[in-house]
Amino acid sequence: MSGPGAFILGCEGPRLKQSERDFYERAQPWGFILFARNVEDPDQIRALTAELRGAVGRDVPVFIDQEGGRVARMTGPHWREWLPALDQVTLNKRDALRTLYIRYRLIADELMAVGIDGNCAPIADIANADTHPILRNRCYGEDVVRVAERAGTVAQALLEGGVLPVVKHIPGHGRASLDSHKDLPRVKTKAKELARTDFMAFEPLAALPIAMTAHVVYEDIDAENPATQSPAMIQLIRDRIGFGGLLMTDDLSMEALSGPLSLRARRSLHAGCDMILHCNGVLEQMEEVADAAGRLDGKALERAEAALTWRRRPDPIDIPALDAEFQNLMTGQGSEQATDERD
Repeated sequence: MSGPGAFILGCEGPRLKQSERDFYERAQPWGFILFARNVEDPDQIRALTAELRGAVGRDVPVFIDQEGGRVARMTGPHWREWLPALDQVTLNKRDALRTLYIRYRLIADELMAVGIDGNCAPIADIANADTHPILRNRCYGEDVVRVAERAGTVAQALLEGGVLPVVKHIPGHGRASLDSHKDLPRVKTKAKELARTDFMAFEPLAALPIAMTAHVVYEDIDAENPATQSPAMIQLIRDRIGFGGLLMTDDLSMEALSGPLSLRARRSLHAGCDMILHCNGVLEQMEEVADAAGRLDGKALERAEAALTWRRRPDPIDIPALDAEFQNLMTGQGSEQATDERD
């Protein structure tokens, strides 16, 4: 038995071209992902997400990176603006869990209103002194317990809002001192230390439906291959971390990876990834990825189908009340800001 394509794809602009429609109809991607180049206003996004689903003839998931802060594809004036996550929890440590919950519950409401039902969050990477600035203030904290707890709260908020969470970047990107969009980070930390810090942050999240791999080499485990393309690291994600859901790559067009896109896709799938992510919307590249990745089947198809069972109607919420509560929590703490929700 085989299913749709083993890939999630982007598109070029705010509306589909006929060439894109024709390709998507043939290729049948499992899902789509949107970026700032695809975003103008709410009506336009609703039309685009409808076009994407119409092109494949299925109610496919449509994802976006809407973390809030520096990584936000939907911004003002149409959508709320947020501090970077680490700045938010630092300003109010005592209520970090509640403010993160409200933030992502409101984000979920905004996404669902325009036909987007997947968000590439939470981040379970642990910030430290060496974390590259591209990632550091997107993290939720600097220790494994708080990061895992906060990431779980973010996932809960998204799910209750009808949005599929994508945990990233498994098994942990926080020790990377390079930007994997441009270079391949290498982590020299010993496996035992990683197991009780970076990797452990993902263990409480292992039952979630989807996770995204890290384009990072962990030298003590596999000195040759980034996790996305490492059979040893994928086995670690499955066995030691215990993640049983759909495992998708980070964007294959990032410069951390080398070789033609077709080879990148085949290496990732051979290593044990279930799903290829390709984001830039260049039609010729998408055709190459689709040809190399092929169709979902076997365990990967089962995991993809299981992930979609997590989709649900949003729980009813009082948006003005949540907005007001968030503002009160972030502005009314005074001297209590120095305490932590676990203290």
